Amino acid sequence: MLALVVGLILVALAFDFMNGRNDAANSIATIVSTRVLPPRFAVAWAAFFNFVAFLVFGLNVASTVGKGIISPDAISDSVIFGALMGAILWQVMTGYLGIPSSSSHALIGGLVGAGVSRLGVRAIVWNGLGKTVVAIAVSPITGLALALLLVLAVSWLFVRSTPARTDALFRHIQFFSASAYSLGHGGNDAQKTMGIIAALLAAHGQLPGAFHVPLWVVLTCNGAMALGTLLGGWRIVRTMGSRITKLTPVQGVCAETAGSITLFMATALGIPVSTTHTIAGAILGVGAARRPGGVRWAVARGIVIAWVITMPAAALIAALFYSAANVFASL
Repeated sequence: MLALVVGLILVALAFDFMNGRNDAANSIATIVSTRVLPPRFAVAWAAFFNFVAFLVFGLNVASTVGKGIISPDAISDSVIFGALMGAILWQVMTGYLGIPSSSSHALIGGLVGAGVSRLGVRAIVWNGLGKTVVAIAVSPITGLALALLLVLAVSWLFVRSTPARTDALFRHIQFFSASAYSLGHGGNDAQKTMGIIAALLAAHGQLPGAFHVPLWVVLTCNGAMALGTLLGGWRIVRTMGSRITKLTPVQGVCAETAGSITLFMATALGIPVSTTHTIAGAILGVGAARRPGGVRWAVARGIVIAWVITMPAAALIAALFYSAANVFASL
């Protein structure tokens, strides 16, 4: 039994690693595309702030994922395995294709698919799932709206400044905005895997008292995500950093700041939002603020389609893996 639990924890950390690898694009796309930092330094910068995020945020998101998406009664080894494999396989497929789909919603979809396969719809905690589904629409819209407002504010404040002087200033400011976004990314995304591992430990009676996340789980999850970010996901960096719209340092700062504010708010409320959704919405916002034609809407449309199908696709894959795990266990 111990070997099975350890194996599932390793699978969860593999998901966290891939989450960091795929979502590295979210953390560094803007700072790379504006050429403020070369990719190899940008990923190291993002990885550091991914790791230290646990020192800044609470663990509300981990609690939501661990006990607020599906009922604790629905948690079993097969359910955890199915959820993780559904999310991982979807990440592999979309990562190979260079599509910035949401690792977060793949995991949520995987949990729902495997949980429903075990207990039916009564496995679902509708309040927690409802908040997450609403966030699919709200987080990119919030990022877009904030980015638009920030571009307008910066344009007004620096109307008398020369373009060269403004560009030079915002190249320095972008170090801080990129750091804040990477911090928000690590704070929200790493907690999802923490919640999965904590739920697994609770199901095996290894969490005495109320539901909580042990410190070793916090450190290993943040470490796995930071390592994944360090290795990067370059196809997705290209999509997020240049194919949606061309970015200047001013626009990069506005997009990252808008994304950071959105992630900080969601993490404080315990809502597992998609960092991919958030930064994509912010990048669309700064592109549209310049001129609507500056956004490659065909690319954006493909990303939106990926958002829509991620949860049901991951749920279906997770249900298949759950069934396969049960068949294997019965042999």
